[in-house]
Formats: sequence, structure tokens, C-alpha cells
Amino acid sequence: MTATTTQTTTIDATDPEPAKPGAGATAAGLDTRIFEERESQVRSYSRSWPTVFSRAKGPRVFAEDGTAYLDFFAGAGALNYGHNNAEIIKPLIEYLTGDGIMHSLDMYTTAKRDFLSSFTKLVLEPRGMDYKVMFPGPTGTNAVEAALKLARKITGRQHVLSFTNAFHGMTLGSLSVTGNSMKRMGAGIPLTNTSKIPYDDYFSGSVDDFLWLERVLADSGSGVDKPAAIIVETVQGEGGLNAARAEWLRALSELCREHDILLIVDDVQAGCGRTGTFFSFEEAGIVPDIVCLSKSLSGSGQPLAVTLLRPELDEWSPGEHNGTFRGNNPAFVTGRAALDLYWGDDAFAASVRERSAELHAGLGRIAEAHGGTLRGRGLLCGIAFPDDATAGAVSRAAFERGLLVETSGPESEVLKTMPPLTITPAELAEGIDIIEQSAQHVLGN
Repeated sequence: MTATTTQTTTIDATDPEPAKPGAGATAAGLDTRIFEERESQVRSYSRSWPTVFSRAKGPRVFAEDGTAYLDFFAGAGALNYGHNNAEIIKPLIEYLTGDGIMHSLDMYTTAKRDFLSSFTKLVLEPRGMDYKVMFPGPTGTNAVEAALKLARKITGRQHVLSFTNAFHGMTLGSLSVTGNSMKRMGAGIPLTNTSKIPYDDYFSGSVDDFLWLERVLADSGSGVDKPAAIIVETVQGEGGLNAARAEWLRALSELCREHDILLIVDDVQAGCGRTGTFFSFEEAGIVPDIVCLSKSLSGSGQPLAVTLLRPELDEWSPGEHNGTFRGNNPAFVTGRAALDLYWGDDAFAASVRERSAELHAGLGRIAEAHGGTLRGRGLLCGIAFPDDATAGAVSRAAFERGLLVETSGPESEVLKTMPPLTITPAELAEGIDIIEQSAQHVLGN
């Protein structure tokens, strides 16, 4: 696939005339009673976008009243190739109607074989990577839990270091290496055996981020035990779109190698092409010991996660880490289709980099007009406004104008954009225009 043939999506001629954006949130006939009466209060996205969605195609989601929304959320990064991508869904339909294996735990299946073959041929081998592939369970937090567990098993050490503003998942191990205090408090118990260290530019350049760590690791009298691993996101998707510099990541990798510490990269949100290369750490030229992938790995929104590990680290005993739903064959089918369709050469990645430049230019213009700061990398970027409340207000105004865009950061202070990687220049410009109109509406200038 070439950059000039990036998939486009238009509303079918048979679609009902789209209603005025935002109408779904206030329509008199909107029925949300069952959600409000029966669903837990823990729900969150439905509070930001109070309508009932019924279908989706490409970069657009439709409410049941016919309202069309351009999607700059993309399933929190699980829909990099858009909603119901026909070329990815077609082989799944054929697989299902052909009585393909649905559930298999970790048994051998043709669907798993085909996925592993494409992943090896199209992702690992072209990058000179030799990782074993572990299927730890269906979601990103499963991949992180397996990585933490393996690092402790391999090294015999229990402590793990993570970074300020990190987010790695909501299960207890993943939560222990997460920075957000609100999410950590939900654990209900102390989250131990981890420590937080400064992420890139945490001190705004006034202090070397690795100064303390390098000193205590080199000092046998520091009283600080050597950690089993350090886990890092190259772009902190939930933590405020902080993006680590390539030189910082290289320094971290070298520090880990020097002190025999395993380096884990959590590429759950920033991976699968989101930053313009399949893995977000490729630009830095590092090779992590362990990599966590999920989100758009299936290409279709189906749950699928893997933990990649250097072959010499594969010291698991059979069944030592398992899970009922680690063999999601429909996800293997669509995951293979996405790899074959988009990752046979660099053309698709090049188109993502082109769209990224356009998005950064548009958001940068808006940020400059309102005293904000552009953050992030690739098609995972956004605007940090001077007032923490602005991003939420702009997000709400955008929803009323037909755009789904969320917020990020410990105080939800960053407007976060994650459009599908298959978005066209015209669709991208449409979304940028809505953000600009929404910012002007909120800030009045």
C-alpha cells in the first residue's frame, strides 16, 4: 500500500442524513435509562460523550439518532486502522462463516500460525529483531503484568522502577508502576516494590534526569537495591503526552545495560504505527529486553496482547503464566490481515508521518494562538493549555461540533488527539478545524 492509496471512508449514500452534531446528547427520545440504572458509576467516556452510538465506519462513529462524529479517539488507540476496515474485517467474516476455531487457550491453530508468520516476516525480521512472542492474555495490562513477573523471575530481584506520570494498566502489578494518584488509590492496598524516577525533562532541564539513579547504582553504600527492571513509555499517552527524546531513551538503555537491569518498553498505546514506525522506540535505535504490545495489534478492535522477550529470557516453565483468553483466534485473523495490508513496506508508515506533520502543524497553530504547548509525537499528540480546565471545555465544545477528542494528563489538562492512522488529509483538516473553532469558542479569541 502506498501513501497515495491510504484508505478513505465516506458516508454511504444509503446512510440517513446526519443530524446536527451534538443533537444526540440532547434529543428528547434518547434512552440511556438502562445505563444509568444498571451500569456501575465507574463508567467515564459515556459522561464525556453523552449519546448512544449505534455503528461506525472508517474515521466516523454514528449515534442512533443519525448524528455523525469524526473520531479523533480511535478506541484509545485500539482502532489505528479505523472502524470496521473492510479489508481487515473480510477475512474475519470468512473465518467465522467457515467454522474457524474461536477459542483455543494456547493450543496450536492455523490462525495463530498465520499471525506469527506475518509478524515475524513483516515486523521482526525487517528490523533485525529476534524476540520470542508470549501471549499473556487479551489486554495491555496482561502484557505488562507478564513483563514485570518475568523480570523478577529472571533477575531474582523484586524492585521495579517506573517514571513520573506513567500509566501501565489497572491491575495491581501494572498499577504499582503507574504514577496517577487517583488510579493508584483505587487499588485499596499499598502498591509496593516499585519506585518512580523522573521522566525526560521532568525538571525542565535544570537537573540531569538520571543524576540520582546513576549515583546510587554506582555506590555500594547507597542502600538502594538494584532493580529487576525499568519500565518506560516513549510517549506517555495517559500521563499528558510527554514524549521522550531519542537521546534520553538511548541514555536509559545504556544505563540499564551497564547495570544489568532489564529494560521494558510499554508500547501498548504508542506502538503499532502510532508514531510513524511500527514500534515507537525505533527512532531511538534501542532494542528493549521486553516489549509490551496490545491496542491495535489485532487491527480490528478485538482484544489481543503480546509480550515480546529476548530468547535468552524465555525461562518460563510450561503453564507458569497462563490465562483462558490468550488464544483469541478472531484477533489473530484480523491482526494478520492488518500486518499484510499495511506493513509489507514503508509506504503506510510514510503516510502516517505525512499526516503527523499536518496534525502537528495544525495543532501547533492553535496552541500558539492560545498560549498553549504542543505535546506528543506522531499521531499521538495534543495541546497543553495554560489553564488546566481548558482542555476539558474544548473537548466538550468539539463534541457539540461533531468531533470525539479526549483529554490526558493527571489533571486532564491536555487535549489529546489520536485519529485513525488511515485518516485522509481532508478528514484530518476537518478535525483540526473543529478543534480550532472549539478553542475559539471556549477562550473567546
